[in-house]
Amino acid sequence: MIPALFSIASGAVQAVTQAAPQAPAVSSATAGADFSAALAQAAGDALHTLRSAETTATAGVQGKASVQQVTDNVMSAERTLQTTLAIRDKAVAAFQQVSQMQI
Repeated sequence: MIPALFSIASGAVQAVTQAAPQAPAVSSATAGADFSAALAQAAGDALHTLRSAETTATAGVQGKASVQQVTDNVMSAERTLQTTLAIRDKAVAAFQQVSQMQI
C-alpha cells in the first residue's frame, strides 16, 4: 500500500512542479511566497515523511528499530496523509465552486 502512495505522491509532486508556469523574476522577498513552490515543497515533505515511516517500519520488522520509533513514524505518516487528503479535498471543493460560478 505504501509503494502505491509513493507513486501517487511522486506523480503529484512532478505534476505540480511541471505544471507551474515560470513566473518572471521577482524580488527575493516575494520569491518565497510562490504558491506552486510552496505546494511542491509541502508535497515533497509529505513524501519524505511517508518514506521515513516505511523505512522505520521495515527496520522494526528486522529488529533494528524500537516499537516506539516505529509507532512515532507511522503515526506521523498517518497525520501527513490525513493533512494531504484534507488539502486535496479543499482544493477540489474550491475548484468545483469556481467552475459553478456564472460568467
